[in-house]
Amino acid sequence: MSQIASFGAKATAPGVSVHSGSTLRVPINKPSVKALYIHVPFCAKKCAYCDFLSWPTSASDPCLDSYVEATVRELHALHDRGLLEGCRTAYIGGGTPTLLGGSRLGMLAGCVRGVAPSLTEFTCEANPDSLTDDVLTAMVASDVSRISVGVQSLNDAELMELGRVHTAEQAKERVAAAVSAGLDVSVDLMCAIPRQSDVSWAASLRGVIDLGVCHISVYPLTIEEGTPLYRRFEHDTCEWNDEDVQARRMEMAEQVLTACGFVRYEVASYARLGKRCEHNIAYWTGVPYLGVGKGAASMLGPAEYDLAQQVLEWLPSRRPGASRMRFTAYDGDVEFLTSREAWAEDLMLGMRMTDGIETRLLDGEPSVRAELICRGLVEERGNRLVPTHEGWLLGNELYGALWALAEP
Repeated sequence: MSQIASFGAKATAPGVSVHSGSTLRVPINKPSVKALYIHVPFCAKKCAYCDFLSWPTSASDPCLDSYVEATVRELHALHDRGLLEGCRTAYIGGGTPTLLGGSRLGMLAGCVRGVAPSLTEFTCEANPDSLTDDVLTAMVASDVSRISVGVQSLNDAELMELGRVHTAEQAKERVAAAVSAGLDVSVDLMCAIPRQSDVSWAASLRGVIDLGVCHISVYPLTIEEGTPLYRRFEHDTCEWNDEDVQARRMEMAEQVLTACGFVRYEVASYARLGKRCEHNIAYWTGVPYLGVGKGAASMLGPAEYDLAQQVLEWLPSRRPGASRMRFTAYDGDVEFLTSREAWAEDLMLGMRMTDGIETRLLDGEPSVRAELICRGLVEERGNRLVPTHEGWLLGNELYGALWALAEP
């Protein structure tokens, strides 16, 4: 069986800048992003599997203050151009945002609420070891509505293999505290990891369900080159992480979670009724989103890009004919997509969702649609084309066939 792919995210007066000391007015009908991501690139310790952009940093390091202050200034500048007026979701991720502590995180979250007056969902990532009562209080006071906790496992031996700094008991206690604080709580769990068995995987799944969370994301471990885990197992067959184990554990997760009232709405995401993560959905549905911070990714249309360029002066001029721009601040590279590439990308990413895509989007490619149906990767359901169970498990094949349409 092929590997499962890519399991692998209040208001001020409209049009009035919240920049301290400024009364600059911006037209509220200007282009706006719909989703905002703020990257906090600091961690107490790098995990053994992590190849994300982050640095081990002490919670007392003054660079955390400088980073938050610089991020706040950039958010104000983006707001002054009207780029955040229609933003509906915000997500503070990392790294480990909760390493900032209650005061810094409260300042950052409060700024987000001020510069994005139309938010309907506001999420912050957390690790159990730094999710203190002080941090929870700051989140609630800043109107954060969701928290995503990196639990990964409820087995101490497995956590040690992953290089996590929290224990299973600490994870349970802190997740329960977040639920008690009135936040919508999501947890991340990881499967196909060292020392994990089917029994321990099922125990982790049932354990987080019992804590009262409303959203669970499950991912097979990806062993990334250059990480401590890669170096440790470079010459090992890693049978505990092979494709069949990954597929079996993901199927187990679906069985356990759906039996307990969770519904899978995306490749790796399950939610109780009304508790889908709208911010993550934005990534899969072609919504323009803006990333602020060292490693944050952005995807903008032409009008949003032109506004962002007024603040992010390092951005190059937009290429003629470009329909979509992707970039991160860390590498400074901008990917310019044609309208056909953007269309193919929307098809591919849309198939991460259980809702799939509108059938009409492939009207111009009837042979491709017929082939995907014939291979059992998708099926027609009303006016939509949705991934089958096989299409979910063989995601690489499905996504690859759709991305190939980027070439005329």
